[in-house]
Amino acid sequence: MSVLIVDGANVVGSVPDGWWRDRRGAAERLRDLLARRAPSADEEVVLVVEGAAKGVESVPGVRVDAAPGSGDDRIVELAAAYAGRDCVVVTSDRELRARVRAYGAQCVGPRAVRPGS
Repeated sequence: MSVLIVDGANVVGSVPDGWWRDRRGAAERLRDLLARRAPSADEEVVLVVEGAAKGVESVPGVRVDAAPGSGDDRIVELAAAYAGRDCVVVTSDRELRARVRAYGAQCVGPRAVRPGS
């Protein structure tokens, strides 16, 4: 089973659409977009949220993981937990990309899941 880990704050922030006025709402819209992309039965999708976006609920096809602290640190923890599996992290954060690649994760930018990013 493969896993797609999405850096919610980074992907939401990749489009200047007013997300800063309603961070939780923006995270919910991203979650719903991820759910609509119809992940395959052998793919787990994890949306990592932090700060004002905490409280976003999981939906079928997308598990929302509220970081207890730094979202980047939580994503690294997840990448470490999934080491040895097909793991892709969605972020444009260069430092985070380097950190998760240390655990064998591949990285793609926000456009992979959010057109117009």
